Amino acid sequence: MHAWSAPSVPVLPPLPEVPVLLHDTTTGARAEVGPAPADGAAARFYVCGITPYDATHMGHANTYVAFDLLHRAWRDRGLDVHYVQNVTDVDDPLLERATATGVDWTELASQQTQLFRDDMEALNVIPPRHYVGAVESIELVHRLLATMPSALYQVDDPEHPDWYFSVRDAQGFGSVSGLDPEQMASVFAERGGDPDRPGKRDPLDCLVWRLARPGEPSWPSPLGEGRPGWHIECTAIALAHLGPSFDVQGGGSDLVFPHHEMCAAEGEVACGQPFAQHYVHSGMVGLEGRKMSKSEGNLVLVSRLREQGVEPAAIRLALLSQHYRSDWSWTPELLAAAEERLAAWRSAVARPSALGAEETVAELRRAVRDDLDAPAALAAVDAWAAASATVDGDDAEAGALVTRAVDAVLGVRL
Repeated sequence: MHAWSAPSVPVLPPLPEVPVLLHDTTTGARAEVGPAPADGAAARFYVCGITPYDATHMGHANTYVAFDLLHRAWRDRGLDVHYVQNVTDVDDPLLERATATGVDWTELASQQTQLFRDDMEALNVIPPRHYVGAVESIELVHRLLATMPSALYQVDDPEHPDWYFSVRDAQGFGSVSGLDPEQMASVFAERGGDPDRPGKRDPLDCLVWRLARPGEPSWPSPLGEGRPGWHIECTAIALAHLGPSFDVQGGGSDLVFPHHEMCAAEGEVACGQPFAQHYVHSGMVGLEGRKMSKSEGNLVLVSRLREQGVEPAAIRLALLSQHYRSDWSWTPELLAAAEERLAAWRSAVARPSALGAEETVAELRRAVRDDLDAPAALAAVDAWAAASATVDGDDAEAGALVTRAVDAVLGVRL
């Protein structure tokens, strides 16, 4: 599966002494992520992609713009970046939406995936090196499952003896989320799990291979005709393209459990070492104080805003005005403020001469490397732009420097 066109990213003078720090969900503390430039190793990260329907809502956009900041921070530090993202282009929610709308599931997946690509390109998001669909990864799933036969079993169900992964085979199970078993069971039921299914050895065991049902897509497998479960898909894709113990597993905070917990457990059992070194999560986005969700029917879509003539750079600035780990609400006022900010920045960089911007650019870069603190980076540019509008400067190159830095590090084209 192809991704989208890569933007041209300006290169700034080196700032190697400032590491990239991120909040690790597993520890609740900040940690340096990625190799040191002198190591010569690539920074490796995986961000869980969309199930292709209702794309691209603002929650999606918030997550992928947030991890685009990480991608840019690593590149700005002089690192080669190996980024992988999946597309869950076969799964129960997609099939249910296709049935409800009367659209073939493959057509729905194709249309929505292309819409997502268009939105990511408009938002100036650097594409992953590998953009991989679940359907094209069936063989990867087969290979991964073959490495952990002792951790797999068929549920005691004569009609549908599906295959499950025994989470208790993973010594580190529970370390990603920090939830206790009772909390896990509750969240598991809310987020696509089946803790009450009869015949399971443990309520938290997760489906890895769903045997074929009438009217559902399926593929041949050593385990029987069927299709992969959600978690095993990401585990297989990440390990195949990044190897074990990659630097960062990322996604929205709603993926901490069960998805990232299950991926970590499967990866540990398959490889005998940690699946990822760090787990990093973006916050949830609501709409004017209410939860934004498919079920609520109140999604704000990037494509719809673009159709209304909203500039993608303003959408991106609105997203960046909120810290990536925060839960926040989208409002028209937030977008209006972003449009005003974009206009002010463009006015400042267009001046024939302005105040020197070297320290502003350094502050911007340090802010993004400090747990992706985009609001602090925006404030630094705001201060420079406001001062340049009221004080005559003598630096003819300042505007160009800010333009390059804002593009390179924040992904905003002025």
